[in-house]
Amino acid sequence: MKIYDGTDIRNLAVAGHLHCGKTTLASAIAFTCGVGTRLTRVEEGNTVTDFDEEEVARKISITSAVLSVEWKKYKFNLIDTPGFNLFVNDARQAMVAADGVLLVVDGTSGVEVQTEKFWSIAEEFALPRLILINKLDRERADFNRSLESVRETFGRGATPIQLPIGSERDFKGVIDLVAMKSYLYDPNGNGKGKEGDIPAEYAEEAKQAHEALVEMAAEGDDALLEEFFEMGTLPVEDLRKGLLKGVRERRVFPVLCAAALANIGTDALLNLIGEYMPSPLEARPVKGLLNGKEVERNVGDSGPVSAFVFKTVADVFAGRVSYFKVISGVLKNDMHVTNVRSRTDERLSHIGCLQGKTIVPVTDLHAGDIGAVAKLKETLTGDTLADKSSEIAYQQVNLQEPSIAYAILAKSRQDEDRMGHAIHKILEEDQSLRFYRDPQTKEFLVAGMGQQHVEIVCAKLKKRYHVDVELHTPKIPYRETIRGTADVHGRHKKQTGGHGQFGDCKIKMSPLPRGEKFQFVNDIFGGSVPRQYIPAIEKGILEAAERGYLAGYPVVDFQVVLYDGSYHDVDSNEMSFKMAGRKAFRLAMEQAKPAILEPVMNVEVHAPVEFAGDLMGDFNSRRGRVAGMDVKGATQIIRAQVPMSEMLTYQNDLTSMTQGRASFRMDFDHYDYVPSQQAEKIIAAAKEGRAGEVEEEE
Repeated sequence: MKIYDGTDIRNLAVAGHLHCGKTTLASAIAFTCGVGTRLTRVEEGNTVTDFDEEEVARKISITSAVLSVEWKKYKFNLIDTPGFNLFVNDARQAMVAADGVLLVVDGTSGVEVQTEKFWSIAEEFALPRLILINKLDRERADFNRSLESVRETFGRGATPIQLPIGSERDFKGVIDLVAMKSYLYDPNGNGKGKEGDIPAEYAEEAKQAHEALVEMAAEGDDALLEEFFEMGTLPVEDLRKGLLKGVRERRVFPVLCAAALANIGTDALLNLIGEYMPSPLEARPVKGLLNGKEVERNVGDSGPVSAFVFKTVADVFAGRVSYFKVISGVLKNDMHVTNVRSRTDERLSHIGCLQGKTIVPVTDLHAGDIGAVAKLKETLTGDTLADKSSEIAYQQVNLQEPSIAYAILAKSRQDEDRMGHAIHKILEEDQSLRFYRDPQTKEFLVAGMGQQHVEIVCAKLKKRYHVDVELHTPKIPYRETIRGTADVHGRHKKQTGGHGQFGDCKIKMSPLPRGEKFQFVNDIFGGSVPRQYIPAIEKGILEAAERGYLAGYPVVDFQVVLYDGSYHDVDSNEMSFKMAGRKAFRLAMEQAKPAILEPVMNVEVHAPVEFAGDLMGDFNSRRGRVAGMDVKGATQIIRAQVPMSEMLTYQNDLTSMTQGRASFRMDFDHYDYVPSQQAEKIIAAAKEGRAGEVEEEE
């Protein structure tokens, strides 16, 4: 592969809803550009950008992959992003390396939930967009209906720059509304259109669409607008200038046509990307920290070398592979750079461009280009590699926190020994995951964006690292508290031969506001309890609270006031007063109206508007409270507070209710009282569990 200057590079994220044809499109582009000898298909598991074992097995993209191709004078770095809502974080991280977005819309379905999500991310990153209506060769595909859906959601700036010739199985070409030419494609799928005049039956429709395009292009430029009013149209060159300006200002979003599986429209798409999408040198300056101060650095060859690592892949054979974008300077093979986070020296041996999992070696990469390197020692996603003389650190991408956690259990001792190391390898490439031990339930938990996300982790553990694990729903971290007050006398007295044991204390217990945990107040006067024994009383109370009273869950949000007691000169010691504290706690819990608390989660669901009624009814059945609703385009956003115990199977239920068209996020909000009926079940289950433990001990 040749070495390209930044002006001839185009970095584009290919994004869209699940099954809209992004990966098939990437494969068609690869074939059209001469990568491979035939068109590859998702169904056959041989596409360029879906190469992970789990992607091949499940026939969906799980992680972003980069395809570098050469077309005419340009180099295109296309980032094929996952369309499944569970993997939106991976797509979001990849978009930071893009300078534009190709938003793919299914010609049979129109704009879907994730299409809007990706549009929002592109808006957040201020990226120009092209919109491709794909699958126009499929049954029930309709360009005009899909265009109407696009305009309704994204506004009138979404303007056709092409029209389809034919529909469904008769779709055979496209009309270029700028040059007013037609391109017909051979059924053999070589991706090269044959230029000709516009068919007579499409002449009037093309003329009207051309006039609308001219008007849209002229709107953002006073000189062009004046020319348009004078002439009633614009020359082709001026039309191109107006469109170029409109795309870069994110005012015009050209709409194109294609059928990726039949490789129709691919070459026209590549021409438009080269002509209208900006080069990385035209992108906004990149923010970072240099010597503790916030700075901005322009993308360009001048200045010290720096690169941002936007993705890490844990390859069993190649080791850790780092995907990066060069921000400044020219990166050369065998160059030494500094990892700004870890302060370590990294040698960039064998840098290259990516074609799926294949790294094509190059000698150097100019600013704005995307590349990869294997076997860096300390570098992870979000790190900056920089010249030692100018250690700038670029901002990391903010990611959505995991929405659900599952307990993970190794099937054998051997699996248990290897599990932690293997999971941390997977965590290196997927920053959406969390792995931790719950201090209350003592379980190891894996948290991800949904059940399927966590199941994929388990599949990778088995296939890559030969670690067998099983998942089960986590224990709910219930807690106990009190609703009333108590005034009790706790005495521990034990007489044996020789020194006995004596500890005596009087305490008052009262509830605290939620979240205050525990307060201990020493209100002893006159030395009724010696000062050295007071910490032992507090320790005894805390140990007893940790074991719980009703169902074995920690007791929280209560205050204890120690106000009186007595001691024995010979028999009193720390252990005796600790035991007295425990007894006082148990007696106080009997009087203080103990209750069970459960974690309540903030839940936010994004779903098509038509499912709103069903979703709210479902929340009510889960003891949830709907806190608010918003409508954004065709998407209904519902916010609710729901007990964690009712959300353990929500991912699967949501998929069933919405045909897989909804996504949700969930995070902890607060603890609240468990209704008495549920509390009785929790206490009964806890007693049954304790009975089993007693039997085992006996």
